[in-house]
Amino acid sequence: MSGAERYYRSFSSYVREQFGAPVRRVCVNAGFSCPNLDGTLSREGCAYCNNATFSPVACVNTPLESQIAEGICRARQKYGAQMFLVYFQPYTNTYGPADRLKEACDTALRFPEVVGIIVGTRPDCVDDEKLDILASYLPRYEVWVEYGLQSIHEKTLRLINRNHTYRDFLAAAKASAQRGLKVCCHLIIGLPGEGREEIVATAQEVGRAGIDGVKIHPLYVAKGTTLEQWYRQGTCRPLDRSFYTQAVCDSLECLPPQTVVHRLTADCPAHLLVAPDWIRDKRSLLAEIHAAFSLRGTRQGHRYLRGNG
Repeated sequence: MSGAERYYRSFSSYVREQFGAPVRRVCVNAGFSCPNLDGTLSREGCAYCNNATFSPVACVNTPLESQIAEGICRARQKYGAQMFLVYFQPYTNTYGPADRLKEACDTALRFPEVVGIIVGTRPDCVDDEKLDILASYLPRYEVWVEYGLQSIHEKTLRLINRNHTYRDFLAAAKASAQRGLKVCCHLIIGLPGEGREEIVATAQEVGRAGIDGVKIHPLYVAKGTTLEQWYRQGTCRPLDRSFYTQAVCDSLECLPPQTVVHRLTADCPAHLLVAPDWIRDKRSLLAEIHAAFSLRGTRQGHRYLRGNG
Protein backbone atom coordinates (compact mmCIF):
# COMPACT_ATOMS: atom_id res chain seq x y z
CA MET A 1 0.00 0.00 0.00
CA SER A 2 1.41 3.38 -1.02
CA GLY A 3 1.66 6.33 1.33
CA ALA A 4 -1.31 7.97 -0.35
CA GLU A 5 -3.53 4.90 -0.03
CA ARG A 6 -2.88 4.68 3.70
CA TYR A 7 -4.39 8.13 4.23
CA TYR A 8 -6.87 8.82 1.42
CA ARG A 9 -8.53 7.26 -1.60
CA SER A 10 -6.26 8.41 -4.40
CA PHE A 11 -7.29 8.67 -8.04
CA SER A 12 -4.59 6.18 -9.01
CA SER A 13 -6.02 3.57 -6.66
CA TYR A 14 -9.54 4.30 -7.91
CA VAL A 15 -8.68 3.69 -11.57
CA ARG A 16 -6.85 0.48 -10.67
CA GLU A 17 -10.04 -0.67 -8.93
CA GLN A 18 -12.10 0.21 -11.99
CA PHE A 19 -9.82 -1.04 -14.74
CA GLY A 20 -7.39 -3.43 -13.08
CA ALA A 21 -4.38 -1.44 -14.30
CA PRO A 22 -2.96 2.10 -14.23
CA VAL A 23 -4.78 4.70 -16.33
CA ARG A 24 -3.12 7.97 -17.32
CA ARG A 25 -4.75 11.31 -18.10
CA VAL A 26 -4.02 12.91 -21.47
CA CYS A 27 -4.59 16.67 -21.13
CA VAL A 28 -5.85 18.49 -24.22
CA ASN A 29 -7.15 21.88 -25.28
CA ALA A 30 -10.42 21.52 -27.18
CA GLY A 31 -10.51 25.20 -28.10
CA PHE A 32 -13.35 26.36 -25.86
CA SER A 33 -13.45 29.81 -24.27
CA CYS A 34 -14.77 31.07 -20.93
CA PRO A 35 -17.66 33.42 -20.11
CA ASN A 36 -15.50 34.98 -17.42
CA LEU A 37 -13.02 36.12 -20.06
CA ASP A 38 -15.01 36.86 -23.22
CA GLY A 39 -17.18 39.58 -21.69
CA THR A 40 -20.31 37.51 -21.09
CA LEU A 41 -19.71 37.67 -17.35
CA SER A 42 -16.38 39.47 -17.18
CA ARG A 43 -13.21 40.16 -19.10
CA GLU A 44 -11.01 39.97 -16.02
CA GLY A 45 -11.26 36.24 -15.36
CA CYS A 46 -10.85 34.70 -11.93
CA ALA A 47 -8.40 36.61 -9.76
CA TYR A 48 -5.91 33.73 -9.61
CA CYS A 49 -6.29 32.30 -13.12
CA ASN A 50 -3.82 32.41 -15.98
CA ASN A 51 -4.80 29.67 -18.42
CA ALA A 52 -1.27 29.69 -19.85
CA THR A 53 -0.27 27.73 -16.74
CA PHE A 54 -2.18 24.71 -18.08
CA SER A 55 0.12 22.41 -20.03
CA PRO A 56 -2.03 21.98 -23.18
CA VAL A 57 -2.93 25.63 -23.61
CA ALA A 58 -0.30 26.10 -26.34
CA CYS A 59 -2.00 23.38 -28.39
CA VAL A 60 -5.02 25.52 -29.24
CA ASN A 61 -4.04 25.58 -32.94
CA THR A 62 -3.19 21.87 -33.02
CA PRO A 63 -5.99 19.54 -34.13
CA LEU A 64 -7.55 17.74 -31.18
CA GLU A 65 -6.92 14.33 -32.71
CA SER A 66 -3.20 15.13 -32.98
CA GLN A 67 -3.05 16.35 -29.37
CA ILE A 68 -4.60 13.09 -28.16
CA ALA A 69 -2.34 10.89 -30.29
CA GLU A 70 0.78 12.75 -29.17
CA GLY A 71 -0.32 12.68 -25.53
CA ILE A 72 -0.92 8.94 -25.64
CA CYS A 73 2.48 8.40 -27.22
CA ARG A 74 4.25 10.45 -24.54
CA ALA A 75 2.43 8.70 -21.70
CA ARG A 76 3.25 5.28 -23.15
CA GLN A 77 6.93 6.14 -23.41
CA LYS A 78 7.16 7.76 -19.99
CA TYR A 79 4.87 5.57 -17.89
CA GLY A 80 4.28 2.44 -19.94
CA ALA A 81 0.53 3.14 -19.75
CA GLN A 82 -1.90 1.27 -21.96
CA MET A 83 -5.21 2.94 -21.02
CA PHE A 84 -6.04 6.63 -20.99
CA LEU A 85 -8.59 9.23 -19.95
CA VAL A 86 -8.75 12.30 -22.19
CA TYR A 87 -8.92 15.38 -19.98
CA PHE A 88 -10.40 18.55 -21.48
CA GLN A 89 -8.60 20.88 -19.10
CA PRO A 90 -8.13 24.58 -19.99
CA TYR A 91 -10.97 27.09 -20.03
CA THR A 92 -14.66 26.04 -19.84
CA ASN A 93 -15.29 22.93 -21.89
CA THR A 94 -19.08 23.06 -21.99
CA TYR A 95 -19.17 26.72 -22.97
CA GLY A 96 -20.28 26.62 -26.57
CA PRO A 97 -22.68 24.78 -28.87
CA ALA A 98 -23.69 21.30 -27.74
CA ASP A 99 -22.65 19.73 -31.05
CA ARG A 100 -19.14 21.09 -30.56
CA LEU A 101 -18.92 19.33 -27.20
CA LYS A 102 -20.13 16.10 -28.78
CA GLU A 103 -17.62 16.37 -31.60
CA ALA A 104 -14.76 16.79 -29.10
CA CYS A 105 -15.90 13.80 -27.03
CA ASP A 106 -16.41 11.63 -30.12
CA THR A 107 -12.92 12.48 -31.31
CA ALA A 108 -11.43 11.41 -27.98
CA LEU A 109 -13.38 8.18 -27.80
CA ARG A 110 -12.42 7.05 -31.28
CA PHE A 111 -9.06 6.02 -29.83
CA PRO A 112 -9.32 2.38 -28.70
CA GLU A 113 -6.92 3.00 -25.79
CA VAL A 114 -9.17 5.74 -24.37
CA VAL A 115 -11.46 4.40 -21.65
CA GLY A 116 -13.16 7.66 -20.76
CA ILE A 117 -13.18 11.44 -20.63
CA ILE A 118 -12.85 14.15 -18.00
CA VAL A 119 -14.52 17.48 -18.78
CA GLY A 120 -13.42 20.56 -16.87
CA THR A 121 -16.03 23.31 -16.71
CA ARG A 122 -17.92 25.86 -14.62
CA PRO A 123 -21.14 25.01 -12.74
CA ASP A 124 -23.01 27.80 -14.54
CA CYS A 125 -22.12 26.47 -17.99
CA VAL A 126 -24.00 23.19 -18.20
CA ASP A 127 -27.56 22.46 -19.26
CA ASP A 128 -29.72 19.42 -19.85
CA GLU A 129 -28.65 19.01 -23.47
CA LYS A 130 -24.93 19.02 -22.70
CA LEU A 131 -25.25 16.76 -19.68
CA ASP A 132 -27.34 14.35 -21.76
CA ILE A 133 -24.55 14.25 -24.35
CA LEU A 134 -21.99 13.37 -21.70
CA ALA A 135 -24.30 10.78 -20.16
CA SER A 136 -24.82 9.15 -23.57
CA TYR A 137 -21.30 7.68 -23.30
CA LEU A 138 -22.26 5.76 -20.17
CA PRO A 139 -21.81 2.98 -19.19
CA ARG A 140 -19.31 2.05 -21.89
CA TYR A 141 -16.92 4.83 -20.87
CA GLU A 142 -15.83 6.49 -17.65
CA VAL A 143 -17.13 10.07 -17.64
CA TRP A 144 -16.19 12.69 -15.05
CA VAL A 145 -17.35 16.31 -14.97
CA GLU A 146 -15.01 18.59 -13.03
CA TYR A 147 -16.61 21.73 -11.64
CA GLY A 148 -14.56 24.63 -10.39
CA LEU A 149 -16.13 25.58 -7.07
CA GLN A 150 -13.06 26.70 -5.06
CA SER A 151 -15.08 27.78 -1.99
CA ILE A 152 -18.65 27.61 -0.69
CA HIS A 153 -18.41 31.14 0.70
CA GLU A 154 -20.19 33.73 -1.45
CA LYS A 155 -18.00 36.56 -0.14
CA THR A 156 -14.92 34.71 -1.37
CA LEU A 157 -16.48 33.85 -4.74
CA ARG A 158 -17.26 37.54 -5.29
CA LEU A 159 -13.78 38.63 -4.22
CA ILE A 160 -12.02 36.29 -6.64
CA ASN A 161 -14.47 37.17 -9.44
CA ARG A 162 -15.86 33.67 -9.98
CA ASN A 163 -19.24 35.08 -11.07
CA HIS A 164 -21.19 32.03 -9.99
CA THR A 165 -22.65 30.92 -6.66
CA TYR A 166 -22.46 27.86 -4.47
CA ARG A 167 -26.10 27.20 -5.40
CA ASP A 168 -25.05 27.02 -9.06
CA PHE A 169 -22.57 24.33 -8.12
CA LEU A 170 -25.11 22.30 -6.13
CA ALA A 171 -27.61 22.43 -9.00
CA ALA A 172 -25.02 21.36 -11.59
CA ALA A 173 -23.68 18.58 -9.37
CA LYS A 174 -27.18 17.25 -8.72
CA ALA A 175 -28.13 17.30 -12.41
CA SER A 176 -24.89 15.52 -13.30
CA ALA A 177 -25.25 12.85 -10.63
CA GLN A 178 -28.85 12.15 -11.65
CA ARG A 179 -27.52 11.10 -15.05
CA GLY A 180 -24.85 8.83 -13.58
CA LEU A 181 -21.98 11.20 -14.35
CA LYS A 182 -19.17 11.30 -11.81
CA VAL A 183 -18.67 14.74 -10.28
CA CYS A 184 -15.31 16.14 -9.19
CA CYS A 185 -15.15 19.40 -7.26
CA HIS A 186 -12.17 21.78 -7.36
CA LEU A 187 -11.27 23.48 -4.08
CA ILE A 188 -8.52 26.03 -3.42
CA ILE A 189 -6.83 26.42 -0.05
CA GLY A 190 -5.35 29.82 0.76
CA LEU A 191 -7.92 32.10 -0.86
CA PRO A 192 -7.83 35.69 0.44
CA GLY A 193 -9.82 36.15 3.62
CA GLU A 194 -10.18 32.45 4.33
CA GLY A 195 -8.67 30.75 7.35
CA ARG A 196 -8.96 27.29 8.79
CA GLU A 197 -12.60 27.77 9.82
CA GLU A 198 -13.74 28.69 6.30
CA ILE A 199 -11.69 25.92 4.71
CA VAL A 200 -13.13 23.27 7.02
CA ALA A 201 -16.66 24.58 6.43
CA THR A 202 -16.19 24.18 2.67
CA ALA A 203 -14.93 20.61 3.08
CA GLN A 204 -17.82 19.75 5.38
CA GLU A 205 -20.40 21.04 2.92
CA VAL A 206 -18.79 19.28 -0.03
CA GLY A 207 -18.67 16.09 2.01
CA ARG A 208 -22.38 16.31 2.74
CA ALA A 209 -23.16 17.00 -0.92
CA GLY A 210 -22.11 13.49 -1.94
CA ILE A 211 -19.52 14.53 -4.50
CA ASP A 212 -17.62 11.63 -6.15
CA GLY A 213 -14.21 13.31 -6.20
CA VAL A 214 -12.21 16.37 -5.22
CA LYS A 215 -9.16 18.24 -6.41
CA ILE A 216 -7.55 20.35 -3.73
CA HIS A 217 -5.10 23.00 -4.91
CA PRO A 218 -2.80 25.38 -3.05
CA LEU A 219 -3.34 28.99 -4.07
CA TYR A 220 -0.35 30.24 -6.02
CA VAL A 221 0.37 33.60 -7.60
CA ALA A 222 0.77 33.42 -11.37
CA LYS A 223 2.02 36.20 -13.59
CA GLY A 224 -0.57 38.27 -15.39
CA THR A 225 -3.33 37.79 -12.81
CA THR A 226 -5.25 40.07 -10.51
CA LEU A 227 -3.76 38.04 -7.67
CA GLU A 228 -0.29 39.11 -8.80
CA GLN A 229 -1.37 42.74 -8.53
CA TRP A 230 -2.60 42.13 -5.00
CA TYR A 231 0.65 40.36 -4.17
CA ARG A 232 2.78 43.23 -5.53
CA GLN A 233 0.67 45.71 -3.57
CA GLY A 234 1.19 43.72 -0.38
CA THR A 235 -2.51 42.95 0.11
CA CYS A 236 -2.09 39.22 -0.56
CA ARG A 237 0.49 37.09 1.22
CA PRO A 238 1.82 33.84 -0.29
CA LEU A 239 0.38 30.65 1.14
CA ASP A 240 2.38 29.09 3.97
CA ARG A 241 3.39 25.49 3.28
CA SER A 242 2.77 24.16 6.78
CA PHE A 243 -0.66 25.83 6.84
CA TYR A 244 -1.51 24.17 3.54
CA THR A 245 -0.39 20.76 4.78
CA GLN A 246 -2.56 20.95 7.88
CA ALA A 247 -5.51 22.39 5.94
CA VAL A 248 -5.38 19.49 3.48
CA CYS A 249 -5.55 17.02 6.36
CA ASP A 250 -8.41 18.97 7.94
CA SER A 251 -10.31 18.93 4.65
CA LEU A 252 -9.81 15.26 3.85
CA GLU A 253 -10.84 14.26 7.35
CA CYS A 254 -14.22 15.92 6.64
CA LEU A 255 -14.85 14.05 3.38
CA PRO A 256 -16.47 10.62 3.09
CA PRO A 257 -13.92 7.77 2.85
CA GLN A 258 -15.18 6.84 -0.63
CA THR A 259 -14.58 10.29 -2.16
CA VAL A 260 -11.85 10.01 -4.78
CA VAL A 261 -8.94 12.44 -4.25
CA HIS A 262 -7.82 13.40 -7.75
CA ARG A 263 -4.93 15.59 -6.64
CA LEU A 264 -3.50 17.59 -3.75
CA THR A 265 -0.92 19.67 -5.60
CA ALA A 266 -0.76 22.24 -8.38
CA ASP A 267 1.29 22.83 -11.50
CA CYS A 268 2.63 26.13 -12.75
CA PRO A 269 5.52 26.62 -15.20
CA ALA A 270 8.51 28.20 -13.49
CA HIS A 271 8.49 31.23 -15.79
CA LEU A 272 4.90 32.03 -14.80
CA LEU A 273 5.12 31.32 -11.07
CA VAL A 274 5.50 34.32 -8.77
CA ALA A 275 4.98 32.66 -5.38
CA PRO A 276 5.22 30.43 -3.43
CA ASP A 277 8.16 28.42 -4.80
CA TRP A 278 7.38 25.36 -2.68
CA ILE A 279 4.45 24.27 -4.85
CA ARG A 280 6.99 23.05 -7.43
CA ASP A 281 8.29 20.33 -5.10
CA LYS A 282 5.24 18.11 -5.38
CA ARG A 283 6.84 14.91 -4.15
CA SER A 284 8.10 16.53 -0.97
CA LEU A 285 4.74 18.22 -0.38
CA LEU A 286 2.84 14.94 -0.65
CA ALA A 287 5.31 13.29 1.71
CA GLU A 288 4.70 16.11 4.20
CA ILE A 289 0.93 15.61 3.97
CA HIS A 290 1.33 11.87 4.58
CA ALA A 291 3.60 12.56 7.56
CA ALA A 292 1.03 14.99 9.00
CA PHE A 293 -1.66 12.32 8.75
CA SER A 294 0.68 9.84 10.44
CA LEU A 295 1.27 12.24 13.36
CA ARG A 296 -2.46 12.85 13.70
CA GLY A 297 -3.25 9.16 13.56
CA THR A 298 -6.12 9.90 11.17
CA ARG A 299 -7.04 9.56 7.53
CA GLN A 300 -9.73 10.67 5.07
CA GLY A 301 -13.20 10.40 6.58
CA HIS A 302 -12.03 10.58 10.21
CA ARG A 303 -14.35 13.46 11.16
CA TYR A 304 -17.06 12.51 8.67
CA LEU A 305 -17.52 9.06 10.22
CA ARG A 306 -17.77 10.65 13.64
CA GLY A 307 -20.56 12.97 12.60
CA ASN A 308 -18.38 16.07 12.49
CA GLY A 309 -18.06 16.18 8.72
